[in-house]
Amino acid sequence: MPNQQAATQAIQTLETRIIHVSIARDWRAVYDFAAEPANMPRWAAGLGRNFARAGEVWTADGPGGPVTIRFAPRNHFGVLDHVVTLRSGVDVAVPLRVVQNGGGAEVIFTLFRQPGMSPADLARDAEAVTRDLNSLKALMETAA
Repeated sequence: MPNQQAATQAIQTLETRIIHVSIARDWRAVYDFAAEPANMPRWAAGLGRNFARAGEVWTADGPGGPVTIRFAPRNHFGVLDHVVTLRSGVDVAVPLRVVQNGGGAEVIFTLFRQPGMSPADLARDAEAVTRDLNSLKALMETAA
């Protein structure tokens, strides 16, 4: 058992923040809108600007420079996961879900504190994600 214990001790996890918003709109409509990368500029300012498709990936001008974004394929489960590759080459996994919440939707974003990120940087990222989710909420509820 010592080897198993050593392996378990070597596994590290990142600090997380779960940020979510309830939206008074059918969850499938929210998913369909949010799953279209071309809609990102309308609600995801924290991810970047000037989104453009480049084959199977998307590019954008992120807050820290150019980024590449790979999105999960459309699915029936509300999964909107994507991987953002920063200018440095570091991949940042972004788990994002839309789930049914009664007759509406719950959008759930998992924010990871990346290595070297200060608590203040994490707080700023959390505020940006909150603004983005609230923008999505406003768009979806006014379009209903």
